[in-house]
Amino acid sequence: SDKMLKHVHKIRWERREEPNFDNLEIGQGDWLNMEGLEDSVRHPKKGYGAIICLGNSFSHLPHNHTQAIRNFHNFLKPGGVLVIDHRNFDYILQHGDLPNSNSKLYYQGDRIQSIKTSLMLDKYGSNRLVLDYTLDVTGLGVGSGKFSLSYYPHTLAGFSALLEGVFGATANHTVLPDFAAKVEGEPSYYVHVIVK
Repeated sequence: SDKMLKHVHKIRWERREEPNFDNLEIGQGDWLNMEGLEDSVRHPKKGYGAIICLGNSFSHLPHNHTQAIRNFHNFLKPGGVLVIDHRNFDYILQHGDLPNSNSKLYYQGDRIQSIKTSLMLDKYGSNRLVLDYTLDVTGLGVGSGKFSLSYYPHTLAGFSALLEGVFGATANHTVLPDFAAKVEGEPSYYVHVIVK
């Protein structure tokens, strides 16, 4: 979003004296039309060493998942790494609830009061998961503290197959539950690291 880009530009300006921050290029693009990024960011001729897509952001994309992953793949140089995550949708789809709603992996602080989970079909016949958040906004001077996020959930096996379908079945592909080699209980997120 424009607001996020403004924030990143501000951080880059504040840290411009640090190595690499002054040369940092920031751009906005569409995962489904990566060629259009040329207008906002110069791409390295040999490709990127890494593309990082975290924060469960890919799960907001309603369709054309293969095309988006193919675009990421095409922009990586040989040996480049895609790091991409998604919630533990296997658990959510099976149990109708989050595996660990107290996880602080992405959401820091103690303002989340509740998260309600709803599963529905969208007009395209795809599963759509909605998480309705209620936050304690006492003293923040903001609205109601309620918001919703919609996702198009991927199972672990389905997302692995999607990645390997583009990168190849023999690609070096590691799945890290909650950014760790293993966790006790059910992880909140799965992080995929796959090499071109």
